[in-house]
Amino acid sequence: MNRTGAVALLLMLVTTSAQAEELVGAAWYGNELRGHRTASGEMFDPDGLTAAHRSLPFGTCLVVGNPRTGQTVSVRVNDRGPFATGLTLDLSSGAAKAIGMRSTERVTMRRC
Repeated sequence: MNRTGAVALLLMLVTTSAQAEELVGAAWYGNELRGHRTASGEMFDPDGLTAAHRSLPFGTCLVVGNPRTGQTVSVRVNDRGPFATGLTLDLSSGAAKAIGMRSTERVTMRRC
């Protein structure tokens, strides 16, 4: 590969990585749904590190970060939602606690 091709490939990879992280609205849910089945069929564990997303496949790994605290956590999509306008993710209370999320906030989201 010539030098120009290598530089183009590197720029494409850097651009792709930068575009992969999004700033999205997120809420969290907890004990009120403990023991209920998620859309994937598993029992909801509020202390788990899981998330609901409207369209990502079940099992998708996401890194979610709180820009306010600088903390990040890896979560697994196991449910559908949220269905409120302006929100992209519903996090389990365990995941929200791990990043210091107190209420509905803007978080960063990217695939693992």
